Amino acid sequence: MSEYNLRNLKHEDCEVISSAFTQQGWNKPREQYENYLKEQSEGLRDIIVAEYNNDFAGYITIVWKSSYPYFIERYIPEIMDFNVLIKYRRKHIGYMLMNEAEKRIKEKSDIAGIRVGLISDYGAAQILYVKRGYIPDGLGLYYRENQMKYGDKLNVDDDLTIGFTKML
Repeated sequence: MSEYNLRNLKHEDCEVISSAFTQQGWNKPREQYENYLKEQSEGLRDIIVAEYNNDFAGYITIVWKSSYPYFIERYIPEIMDFNVLIKYRRKHIGYMLMNEAEKRIKEKSDIAGIRVGLISDYGAAQILYVKRGYIPDGLGLYYRENQMKYGDKLNVDDDLTIGFTKML
């Protein structure tokens, strides 16, 4: 029988997580998780780590004060940086992480926010969010924190997003 565990980020996770993503060809430096740990200790961000049979499998973070204008104006916490290792996908880990994040957000807000990239790398996430009841915020494309307008030129990368919200 498979064993799942969800918990908060710990210091010893920083290198484990970074190495796990490096092994699948993703650049997720240890310093990123050390910064998350600092933000967690300051109450700015929750980082929920998932383990599958005692191995790191993925994580999700909640930023309590988003930098996205729509969420700032409405005091909407943002689910951000949600990743499950490729080898652990389709084992319901993503659903468990989302359930826990939404549960924590519900304690402080009736609405959860999330932004998702528009390139095909984010296709599975786009489908997941819609299936979970997230709807577009109606503001269209954002590049970093800037709303795109007709005729704008931009780079297509991970920072090109659309925002979604869900009533909890």
